[in-house]
Amino acid sequence: MQQAVGGSEAVVTTLGPSPMLRCEGLRKRYGDRLAVDGVTFSIAEGECYGLLGPNGAGKTTTISMLCGLAVPDEGDITVDGFEGGTLEAKAAVGYVPQDLALYPDLSAVENLTFFGQLYRLSGKELQTRIGETLELVGLADRGKDRIGTYSGGMKRRANMAAGLLHRPKLLVLDEPTVGVDPQSRNAILETVGKLGIAVLYTTHYMEEAFKLCDRIGIIDDGHLIAEGTADALIGDHGGRDKVHLSCDGADLDELAAACRELENIHDVHEVDGNLELSTDHGPAVLSAVVAVATRHGVDLTGVEVRSPNLEDVFLSLTGKELRD
Repeated sequence: MQQAVGGSEAVVTTLGPSPMLRCEGLRKRYGDRLAVDGVTFSIAEGECYGLLGPNGAGKTTTISMLCGLAVPDEGDITVDGFEGGTLEAKAAVGYVPQDLALYPDLSAVENLTFFGQLYRLSGKELQTRIGETLELVGLADRGKDRIGTYSGGMKRRANMAAGLLHRPKLLVLDEPTVGVDPQSRNAILETVGKLGIAVLYTTHYMEEAFKLCDRIGIIDDGHLIAEGTADALIGDHGGRDKVHLSCDGADLDELAAACRELENIHDVHEVDGNLELSTDHGPAVLSAVVAVATRHGVDLTGVEVRSPNLEDVFLSLTGKELRD
């Protein structure tokens, strides 16, 4: 069921005297399993913070504590200055779960009317907010249609509208674009980008995190193992550029040995009958690599430079694909 709930995280990077969400030293144990172990971070007003981690890393447990749905065994949470789990903290948070929290036999307006009444909204104010949120998520023209007639992407946008209805100061979005069509996915991303409030965003799509999030925290085995801007994380943990040389049918031993002698080439190895070179700046070495291939009589059928990205960071830090 859609609800206004709250939680909070503590400061790793100083964001000012009063972050919108602050959590510090969160721990939560289920039996013998320590699901969350010492997680600390904060989210400033207006900041979009991405929380990334493989399945089972502790994301869901962390979100549950921040939203007041689970009580930490240890640690402190504040939301908008209020202690996590209190009514004031919960009222400051809009939670949009991964599972749809809507009644399919009711229209979007009827769903939002129901949720608005749970927030003690009524009358003209409630109707105004319903109109605002439906407009914001791009469903103003479908508000009277039953949720059951919506596409998957439209349902997720309506789900987001329910989380925004009470004008929260922190919006928690748990994988809001899973299984939606590209058009709805873009609409959701555009909506998030213009909210102007603090957002905690979890996703399995690295390009979303790169596009939306001001900072990113990576969690694995219950620990927050890295935090920073996407560019900083890539710079610190992404590794080097890769230059992939397609050279079908060629004898690669001589070419590989010659490439190893080039300046700024750190590693050369064979991948599926082709060569892959590691370097600090791929474009800068291309002319020298092509010249070496020509001298050794190797006909290159393709040259590709790949710079590190968030996926490389994730693999480097966790050793897992994001959906492992």
